[in-house]
Amino acid sequence: MEGRLALEEVPEACLRPDSFVWLGLYEPTTDEFDSVRTAFGLHELAVEDAVKAHQRPKLEVFDDSLFVVLKTARYLDAAETVDFGEIQVFIGEHFVVVVRHGEATALTSVRRNVEARPDLLRCGPGAVLHAIVDHVVDEYGPVVIGVERDIREVELEVFADEGENPVERIYKLKREVLEMRQAVLPLAEALEALHHRKFELIHEDIREYFRDVHDHTLKVIGQIDTFSDLLTSILSANLTWVSVRQNEDMRKISAWVAIAAVPTMVAGIYGMNFEHMPELGHVAGYPLILAVMGVACGLLYRFFRRSGWL
Repeated sequence: MEGRLALEEVPEACLRPDSFVWLGLYEPTTDEFDSVRTAFGLHELAVEDAVKAHQRPKLEVFDDSLFVVLKTARYLDAAETVDFGEIQVFIGEHFVVVVRHGEATALTSVRRNVEARPDLLRCGPGAVLHAIVDHVVDEYGPVVIGVERDIREVELEVFADEGENPVERIYKLKREVLEMRQAVLPLAEALEALHHRKFELIHEDIREYFRDVHDHTLKVIGQIDTFSDLLTSILSANLTWVSVRQNEDMRKISAWVAIAAVPTMVAGIYGMNFEHMPELGHVAGYPLILAVMGVACGLLYRFFRRSGWL
């Protein structure tokens, strides 16, 4: 049914034929939710989960109601983090109770879309559940695009000639991908159950729609798994590339040390100030020694340059 009701009018409204009540709550307290539990006869275990939140996506079946937990996600590109919210949905024969926690997406557009489809709305609360789940899964799309864009940027950073080591950024992205997987993977199990199993509260005509959402969820999971494997490969490539750069730096340092060792050795010999050194009295001794050191350093430089050490 469409319209607004006071909470005390809910039990009577639930008895009207071909109608149901849709109630939305945002982070209710235990006392606030107690009247809702009484009005709709919700199971105490599900009510406890709905108030405390921080639940994994799941589907729980009670005698006269279903309880579904969803994780919403939005990607904060500036911080490169995924911000998660939570939506819990209770559905009964004549009611839908939606509880939102955190930065969970608003469902105003979902309500408008459902009301614009009377052919689906006639399927009852199950149609609302499908619309909410479909909306949540659709919002995973921008998150996947944002993560994929940042992974490409990291991949370019790893193989850039200059720049900082992006290992911290890689680890952060890998953590976000892991949290995303934990939020989406259990949802696929719940959607598979809604499609394959028969529930009295889920109209037969709406079950096929859950299959479509399930397919979209599996696609997202596949992309997330690909991101995880790709980040692992990028991390390995980064560590390898760092080792290669360190080896190159060590070769350059060793080459310059070898070049500097020649004039150091010669200067050390002639700096010992012995009295009987025949070269000390030679007129051309000083320029000759400088020339020998210069030629020796030049030959070593050429050798290391041709060897790829410099």
